[in-house]
Amino acid sequence: MSALFSPLRLREVTLRNRVVVSPMCEYSSVDGFANDWHVVHLGSRAVGGAGLVLTEAIAVSADGRISPEDLGIWNDAHVEQLARIAAFCSGRGAAWGTQLAHAGRKASTKAPWIGTGAVAPAAGGWIPVAPGSDAFDPSYPVPVALDESGIAAILNAFAAAAQRTLDAGGSVIEIHGAHGYLIHQFLSPLINHRTDRWGGSFENRTRLAIEVVRRVRSVWPERLPLFVRISATDYVAGGWDLEQSVELARVLREEGVDLIDASSGGAVPLAPGTIPLGPLYQTPFAERIRREAGIATGAVGLITEPADAEAIVAEGRADLVLLARELLRDPYWPHYAARALGAQTDWPEQYGRAAGERATMRVPART
Repeated sequence: MSALFSPLRLREVTLRNRVVVSPMCEYSSVDGFANDWHVVHLGSRAVGGAGLVLTEAIAVSADGRISPEDLGIWNDAHVEQLARIAAFCSGRGAAWGTQLAHAGRKASTKAPWIGTGAVAPAAGGWIPVAPGSDAFDPSYPVPVALDESGIAAILNAFAAAAQRTLDAGGSVIEIHGAHGYLIHQFLSPLINHRTDRWGGSFENRTRLAIEVVRRVRSVWPERLPLFVRISATDYVAGGWDLEQSVELARVLREEGVDLIDASSGGAVPLAPGTIPLGPLYQTPFAERIRREAGIATGAVGLITEPADAEAIVAEGRADLVLLARELLRDPYWPHYAARALGAQTDWPEQYGRAAGERATMRVPART
């Protein structure tokens, strides 16, 4: 039997397999609304056989978007289109959920195919908020440091976004605490230089992450699982690191988090070559957090081969694998991987005549 294609039960949600559609920004929204692009993009991955389909980083407030084109969940009006996506994905047997996010000082920037750097308020941008007033780099907007009322508003926004996810029919929430966005900005000593209760010690720097989890859990039913994505390391001496990640995972487990999605980097600009990119390069983070914090984990990052994904789960290195670019290249990767591993998936009836033909074909190696 394939470990990758075995079901996984988290609270009262059972994923049909361990393949997850990792959040991938599409930069294709107007005023935060999902549209036909999102329906087709996410729906096709459910048709493709994934066990869980997550939205891109979906902003809990308008000023928490990475770009003006980001998906949003700060308005009750956003729910209708999200519910359409949720219904389609669940109808194809995949769980559906949101990745709740706030970009912090990395907000109000251009969609990548438009350019880089800040979007000025006159061009539809805004002044972002952050732990302090340091910009990510000289091309990014200079943020305003959050005060207590601003932090309280963000906590309220996460709770409201969780309720809207529930209203839309979601069964999983992932809180985005990675890649240099707001929660990670509070975690990292490279960014967080505050001297109040939100900065300094490990306890203070992790306070925002913990409070967000508590506020989300206050409205997110006990029967439904909660994930948190973290950057396990900043790759810089004196920054956030794996030891702190393990300790945070232990705390979050006690706060009702069910799985840590272990990514890395993004807090500060890094010189080329600093991150040791290669197949499965982040999997050791998931493995160590799982082993030492006693919590389920997801492995993400350059996972492309069915045999590698199978080994990650079979060897207990992680409980899930999250695929991003590989699923952009091939939305039906789970079906093909299952064939390569001798497992079965439920092809849509409409595609059944193609499924049998593929059974005799070799899954090509990815380069």
